[in-house]
Amino acid sequence: MENIRPIKTETDYDWAIAEITRYFDNEPVPGTRDADRFDVLAELIEAYEAKHYPIEQTDPVEAILAHMEMANLGRSALVDVLGSASRASEILKRKRALTMDMAFRLNRAWHIPAEVLITPYHLDTGKGERERA
Repeated sequence: MENIRPIKTETDYDWAIAEITRYFDNEPVPGTRDADRFDVLAELIEAYEAKHYPIEQTDPVEAILAHMEMANLGRSALVDVLGSASRASEILKRKRALTMDMAFRLNRAWHIPAEVLITPYHLDTGKGERERA
């Protein structure tokens, strides 16, 4: 494979991005040397990004709020999904944890990834402390 090297620095990363970008307009045929080179570059870039630019997991409440904002939805839309105004309020105020049923409903209705909705997160206990949900 021509000219493949580990990505150790930002300069190496920029080089790898430039190399892989060439394949975006002219996708390599699977099974060819170019396809193998593309795959190796993609793996190297992914490993470098995971190490140097990790993406923090969004907690369920942040994901719900972000979806509501992006879709221009009010609390009433959350009430419609969860079936209770008090539950919706408690969830958004972090007073109550999402149940599996609530997570399932949100996943089905709003397509928020299930793995985000079932991620443990902190609840506001009202005592100046936070409890893990």
